Amino acid sequence: MKKMAVRRWALLAVAGALAACAPRGGYVTVDGAMLGTTLHVTGDVTGCDRGELYAAVMELDGQMKASMSIFDETSLLSRLNRNETDSVDRHIVRNLALAERVSGLSGGRYDVTVKPLVEAYGFAGHEREAQVNVDSILRFVGHEKIRVRGGRLVKDDPRVQIDLNSIAKGYAVDRVAELLERCGARNYLVDVGGEIRCRGVNSQGNPWRVGIETPFDGNMSEGDYVSVRVRLNDGAMATSGNYRRFYIDAEGRKVAHTIDPLTGRSAVSGLLSATVVADSCILADALGTMFMALGEDEALALAGRMEGLRACFILSDGSEGYRVWYTPAMEAMVMRDDE
Repeated sequence: MKKMAVRRWALLAVAGALAACAPRGGYVTVDGAMLGTTLHVTGDVTGCDRGELYAAVMELDGQMKASMSIFDETSLLSRLNRNETDSVDRHIVRNLALAERVSGLSGGRYDVTVKPLVEAYGFAGHEREAQVNVDSILRFVGHEKIRVRGGRLVKDDPRVQIDLNSIAKGYAVDRVAELLERCGARNYLVDVGGEIRCRGVNSQGNPWRVGIETPFDGNMSEGDYVSVRVRLNDGAMATSGNYRRFYIDAEGRKVAHTIDPLTGRSAVSGLLSATVVADSCILADALGTMFMALGEDEALALAGRMEGLRACFILSDGSEGYRVWYTPAMEAMVMRDDE
């Protein structure tokens, strides 16, 4: 359930390798890679230099990969999934706590135990199964089948496996933001693979501007096609969508990487993308995935009941186009075309 990109608006392009760029107006900028995706950090750092910031971000990147990567067989999460250990670290504890909170909010439609289903459908680096035995797999899928007790992971079934990819980038953004604040930054932007957290203003003294991409199938040009621009002074923003990671099966049906854990089926609906603004990026990340798993009708209904929610849904108009729906709190953040 990997997230789709929310790209920064009118900021520096990301370099291929981690490198520090010359500061402008006292802002330090670092571009590069984190968790196997793009990284962009800029802020009015005063308490550490570029080298120290670089080292701290890279140390965090290494810690998170060693803890939560499902692609590294030696990571703690991979070992938990193979039942080689039951010990959990602070990164996994924090992610599971947030995941359980959102699972409860969604009636179980957001679930980090969908890993066997994601793999069966051919995502997360796995070859798709010719015939997915959904009923069999669902016996060991369910957020209620795991819990943390005394620093240890308890599973109701040893076949339960966890995938934290739906919130890992958002969690990384929050941790990098903490690093910047410890380095004295009062104004900053952090972007990890399109998940964003901002505080204060940019180097020109203006609110940060971020764009929500146009979610047409196969859009791989991050930042080139923007449907909506919003001002983001303090908070985090993440988008989920099914327009990059999908395939068409033998019957001509679209199979997307967002899986409904209650049915075991790909969650494809008229909801093309869901963008959420929240105080933390990990929460925005999880809520975006939750809405995609709910589908158009249930997502609109739940979002309408969540007082103060800042969300933008891009919905199919039934033909080749789309329409945009906002909660009132989100609509107040949207920029006009002439701004």
